[in-house]
Amino acid sequence: MTLLHLYLSPEHNYFGHHGQPAGKAPMIEVPELKLVAGQGIEGDRFFGFKKDYKGQVTFFEEEIYQSLCTRFQVWDRPSSVFRRNIITEGQDLNALIGQEFAIQGVRFLGMAECSPCYWMEEAFHPGAEIALKNHGGLRAKILTDGVLRVDGAPAG
Repeated sequence: MTLLHLYLSPEHNYFGHHGQPAGKAPMIEVPELKLVAGQGIEGDRFFGFKKDYKGQVTFFEEEIYQSLCTRFQVWDRPSSVFRRNIITEGQDLNALIGQEFAIQGVRFLGMAECSPCYWMEEAFHPGAEIALKNHGGLRAKILTDGVLRVDGAPAG
């Protein structure tokens, strides 16, 4: 699995906004993420959210993003609109549900699909919620502390 993009956001845009306008907090692309076992990503909106939270970190496949761009002819929205922390390439993320896995020495437990919601219609394109069914990304627990870097980025 290749790590293409790493994101965090200090605020929620959709979570807790049902019946209200979406928030405006950007996803901030960073060269590395500091992960804390059982807590989440330092600086991210879900850090320390609740004990044993299944979405301490989220992953999304570049291949799914590219297929959506082609399907809907949308070329002006980055993969960050899906509000996932890690954009990957070369791994079927659904295959990691219920599995322990490691990336760059950090251990994870794949918990569940990131179920797409109606906000995807606004964030990406009408029809995105249905198109993302069973392809919304992966929610995972962080089992060991560590740092993840974009593949090819220097340690720093």
